[in-house]
Amino acid sequence: MTRILLTGASGFIAAHILEILLKNGHKVRFTVRTEEKAQALLSAYPEYASNVDYVLVPDIAVPGAFDEAVKSDPPFEAIIHTASPFHFRVTDIQKQLLEPAIIGTTSVLKAAKAYAPTVKRVVITSSFAAIVDRAIGNDPSKTYSEADWNPITEEQAQENASEGYRASKTFAEKAAWKFVEEEKPNFDVATINPPLVYGPIKKETSTLKQINTSNERILDLIQGKYKDGIAQTAVFLWVDVRNVAQAHVEAAVRPDAGGKRFFLVAGKFSNQEVVDIIAKHYPEYKDVLPKERQENDGFPKDGVYSADNSRSRQVLGIEYISLEDSIKDTVASLKVLGA
Repeated sequence: MTRILLTGASGFIAAHILEILLKNGHKVRFTVRTEEKAQALLSAYPEYASNVDYVLVPDIAVPGAFDEAVKSDPPFEAIIHTASPFHFRVTDIQKQLLEPAIIGTTSVLKAAKAYAPTVKRVVITSSFAAIVDRAIGNDPSKTYSEADWNPITEEQAQENASEGYRASKTFAEKAAWKFVEEEKPNFDVATINPPLVYGPIKKETSTLKQINTSNERILDLIQGKYKDGIAQTAVFLWVDVRNVAQAHVEAAVRPDAGGKRFFLVAGKFSNQEVVDIIAKHYPEYKDVLPKERQENDGFPKDGVYSADNSRSRQVLGIEYISLEDSIKDTVASLKVLGA
């Protein structure tokens, strides 16, 4: 049993992390922005009431935002930091994407060093966005791994919200590794770098109007918004949220996970494959799904890049959920929410 701090607990991935932590017997303090979110999470796990508490952190971009959260008796042994913005509805890339990601990450690390000397591991949610190189395109000769870094510049980060998001994850992760190298705290760091994340949504943290960006695409499909044709796939790598959550927990407790990045990838996918899975398992949506089939099952004719997920399998013991099961379970969760 370990005492763990989980930041941003109402997020899509973090809500699954919280469930795993509690069911595995860990004592958890979580942070959320509002009392309403805190109570929604607590009400989902009444049987673990004695093992969970929370601290409100309304704005992660405020320096010192996590100072009070990391002070604990009994003390923490690990921190899982997931709090970071992921949406494209922004008007100010610097203030809405870059600063919350970078300042939020460094604030957690500074607070842990200053006020939580018992912490031995900090796990940070990063992204494939911190790995991918847009200049490579879909080059099928490329196999991405933890060795790769997105070479995005500060200037490119200001081009649009998509580039701003990729930059926010890249700069925040680099800031974390730099902090450990320069400050030499009592803890080490591990990062989890997933691409597009599908999988079931926790009803206690989401509504149909507030779901994660990747699952929003599936909701739009079953609501008929792509009836005239779905967009071409932009990112061809995916993973299920339950595997991502499991990876965070394993990275927090496995000694040999420290000092490593983990590229969490179940495999390749296309939007056309997602349509096909929905059509197979949910015939009631037949009339609202795209009628026209994409060429080559939605993949580029000349092929597409690959990913090396061997580290996640070997070090964290991840066994990946299939795309079919992930999409099937995602739609089932959306139906529970009223889709």
